[in-house]
Amino acid sequence: MKPSPPTLPSNAALVLIDLQQAIDHPSWGTRNNPDAEKKAAALLAAWRLAGRPIYHVRHDSTFPHSHYRPGQPGNDFKPELAPLPGELVIPKRTNSAFIGTDLEQRLRAAGQLTLVMAGVITNNSVEATVRMAGNLGFTVYLAADACFTFGRNDWNGVWRTADEVHALSLANMHDEYALVVSTSDILEAGEPQ
Repeated sequence: MKPSPPTLPSNAALVLIDLQQAIDHPSWGTRNNPDAEKKAAALLAAWRLAGRPIYHVRHDSTFPHSHYRPGQPGNDFKPELAPLPGELVIPKRTNSAFIGTDLEQRLRAAGQLTLVMAGVITNNSVEATVRMAGNLGFTVYLAADACFTFGRNDWNGVWRTADEVHALSLANMHDEYALVVSTSDILEAGEPQ
């Protein structure tokens, strides 16, 4: 049986990671979870409706040819997940949203110790951020179906599909760093009792 989160505190923060247009560039290859943006948008809508805290993490690549580099169209947020005026944007330059940013300080100052996370790439920025959040003592719920990744070769040169890479990354994070659950579980846990 899959785990589900307990009732979320009213100040549980939603952290959306790197949901920018750069991720749609064909050079990434074949992805999984084609409805991930819809799931993330459902979380975002629920958090907005409830007036809960929202953090949009934006990757500002320092690599000159990156589609995530500032000034490139890919640096822009996906339209359905774009921040509204007043919603916090956390710019980052590495894979973890906690490195070189004030995210941890903002969360702690606001007493927001429970985090709900979603975004891309599951086995890169999502996993790096979730692992750090868990190590820093935050309670983390990761929406598995509101994240996605791409196929790649493993260390031995064997091709792994996006679903395989995604599943292994989720297994890496589950229990030790986060509780990996579905978007619907999070939405149910977030409803007022």
